[in-house]
Amino acid sequence: MKWLIIILVVLFAGWKLAIFWVSRDKSAMSLMTTDSLQAKSPLPDSATKDSVKIGGKIDTIEKKQLVLPAGDIDTKGVQPNQVVSFAKTLIGVPYLYGSTDPAKGFDCSGFITYVFKNFGIVVPRSSIDFTNIGKEVSAAQAREGDLILFTGTDSLDKFVGHMGIVVSNTDTLRFIHSTSGKQHGVTITPLSNYYKGRYVKTVRIFP
Repeated sequence: MKWLIIILVVLFAGWKLAIFWVSRDKSAMSLMTTDSLQAKSPLPDSATKDSVKIGGKIDTIEKKQLVLPAGDIDTKGVQPNQVVSFAKTLIGVPYLYGSTDPAKGFDCSGFITYVFKNFGIVVPRSSIDFTNIGKEVSAAQAREGDLILFTGTDSLDKFVGHMGIVVSNTDTLRFIHSTSGKQHGVTITPLSNYYKGRYVKTVRIFP
């Protein structure tokens, strides 16, 4: 009788062990199958369509999908001539992409940000964010302190990618900006045919 009990216990233990190994093998096969499917499945469309070329650089967000800020800027009673006068003191500061530091250089919107920050005026950091800011005026109506917006240097790019501050508009419209072109820094430039080809609009932010 004792031997019969021992044999039954051994058989039961063996059966449980067999079930354990079969279950483990099935789980492993399931994981292998899932991993294989994931490895073979293509990336979603959104992963391949988020990069666009903006101003000669790769931007990871398609600009036409952005919700751009709109409205007025609080100029805090500052006069346009004050802003332009201060901007002129920065002529000669070199161009440096992504910078708002005059000790190192400015990119175009970094220059704008720094000039207005000097007066405690908060403006967007990126040039494209000025697309819906202020009141649009024609180039002929532009006056000192207005902001002038251009596309980037990429001819295929139709979004705002560069900007400056109008200095004067008597015989020729002139604007001050930080350029990555020949002058390579803060300079005053007339609205030449080259910039007319990139012109988007002029906006007035001062009352």
